[in-house]
Amino acid sequence: MNDKDITPIVIDLTSQNKLNESWLRLFGYGVKSILSHMFGETSIPVTVRGSKGDITSFANTLGREKNYLTSYKKFGLDNPKTYRNKSLLDRAVSKFEGKTGLKWPFK
Repeated sequence: MNDKDITPIVIDLTSQNKLNESWLRLFGYGVKSILSHMFGETSIPVTVRGSKGDITSFANTLGREKNYLTSYKKFGLDNPKTYRNKSLLDRAVSKFEGKTGLKWPFK
């Protein structure tokens, strides 16, 4: 696989059709793809469009999601580090949803 085989992911947080079911499906797929590449060895080009606050909130939430999943895989669900990361993720998701008006695709 080379760079030409990888389709870039574009997440447009400025879209006026945020409540459109197909847009929400694409948003969820984009986040899922980004997360899967964060744990893999390959990189994928990602473009996120929106206001500075929306992009910052998206990046923060995505990072918290990665931290939680890493902690879960390494320590399991009953570990205090995993609980702490889940709490941080929940706060980031709440801020993201309040800032953008979008639902985070994973619960």
